[in-house]
Amino acid sequence: MKLFTEFFKKGNIYIWFTGLALAITIVMITGLLLLVFVQGIDYYFPAKTVKIITKNGEKYVAQIKEEETIKTDSISYKRIKFKIANRDFYGLDYKWISENEIDTMFEANNAFIIERNEFGNFHGYIKRIFENNKVVNYSNENRAYLDSLLNYVSNLRDELKDIEKNKIGAINYQINNYEKKIRELKNKSQQHKSKYFANQIELEKVKYSILEKKVDSLRNVANNFRIELSTADSNTTIIPLINIVNLYNPNKMNFFDDTIFIINKIYNFITDDPRESNTEGGIFPAIFGTILMVILMSLAAVPFGVMAAIYLREYAKQGVLVQFIRIAVNNLAGVPSIVFGVFGLGFFIYTIGGTIDKLFYPEILPTPTWGTGGILWASLTLALLTVPVVIVSTEEAIASIPRGIREAALALGSTKWQVIKKIILPASTPGILTGIILAMARGAGEVAPLMITGVVKLAPNLPLDRHFPFFHLDRKFMHLGFHIYDVGFQSPNIEAALPMVYMTTLLLIFIVVLLNISAMLLRNKLRKKYKSSTF
Repeated sequence: MKLFTEFFKKGNIYIWFTGLALAITIVMITGLLLLVFVQGIDYYFPAKTVKIITKNGEKYVAQIKEEETIKTDSISYKRIKFKIANRDFYGLDYKWISENEIDTMFEANNAFIIERNEFGNFHGYIKRIFENNKVVNYSNENRAYLDSLLNYVSNLRDELKDIEKNKIGAINYQINNYEKKIRELKNKSQQHKSKYFANQIELEKVKYSILEKKVDSLRNVANNFRIELSTADSNTTIIPLINIVNLYNPNKMNFFDDTIFIINKIYNFITDDPRESNTEGGIFPAIFGTILMVILMSLAAVPFGVMAAIYLREYAKQGVLVQFIRIAVNNLAGVPSIVFGVFGLGFFIYTIGGTIDKLFYPEILPTPTWGTGGILWASLTLALLTVPVVIVSTEEAIASIPRGIREAALALGSTKWQVIKKIILPASTPGILTGIILAMARGAGEVAPLMITGVVKLAPNLPLDRHFPFFHLDRKFMHLGFHIYDVGFQSPNIEAALPMVYMTTLLLIFIVVLLNISAMLLRNKLRKKYKSSTF
């Protein structure tokens, strides 16, 4: 009994318990990441296709996604989850079929998977190719001919996208600015000066009509290239090549082809815009919005947090008031994030933003410019959420500097600010950096405050573009965390969107982990730089 008591007094048992808890946590996190990766790899991997004929005569070209065994008191059977696609024919992407319902199942070596702009993927066979008035029956020998048409139409699609998004977008932006100028002059009773802007609007409309005709012409050219497709049960449809994003036969792809396909998928996932209610395509606007929001949040939170910590630790007279402030700061770190969102809505958007609109944009009211959600207000709201972390970590880092160093520097004639600037801040930088990265990681994953301060399902215009003043911080934006919520819980076809949810989750986790790893490497480097025999 005495030996057992001494064992507890030494504290070794607590070290073992801590190590066990850490090991369990690491295993759970690794398992979670592995689960997310395995579930999301479906979005990238070109799974082979099979043709299924059921006993009741149904026919599908499908991909096997999952198998499970169903056990009851009397029977046990296996059922398979197939991705049958062809949503415009079947109304759903996936279907469970039990093994005893399947008559035959074999590899569909001649079947294609066609990724479309609408209605998801198409699984089936290519029958004919239409080029203007020319009709060609498809066979393996003219695959190169089809690929050449797809490349040609892809260039047309890129040209259309450039005209519609960039050139026509620039014209609409200019027209909007000129209309604001006219309304501003009207409010100032200077309508005689608005003739110039009215003429400019007419010139922009002429440019718009020219580009609109060019778009119509390109679409007419692109619509001359089509393919006729057939499902496994002989239903046919004709699709313009311009609506096809990708076309491939997974059963005839080798390891090299699979690798190239996966690389292209990852690249498109990162760089493309979303489509099909965010369930297809890429997530570039969400990545851009998340990173820009974290940068703006850090620019607001870090200087304020560091200055507040320096004042509390070095300048403020220690007493009841300072202790009360520290308690308030610590309590702020535990306030639910949605409360900060409500505060941001009331203070930043309605109060500050509404005041800015009344003072500088009265001609646009009642349509708000700054008095509505935007990336600036969302970033400032998250800055308030994360600033307590910066203050606490900075105070602790400053407090770890030995008092003797301060006194030695002051004895040599340095001012207090010189001591802080030259000695205290450089030596405490690793600790400050840790707090900053923790704040950035938390801010990157927050969603609740953003839902009422500026994040949206789809933002066609990024907050940063080539139009003056280049940074448009009043614009709404997309965010990875909200994108996961929207696609996973608000999508009209949740089952088809699950791979996108998992891969977006993995990307968000990767960004947060990358921030933390970068912090640790930089912190270790700074520790070596400022290390001395005194510390």
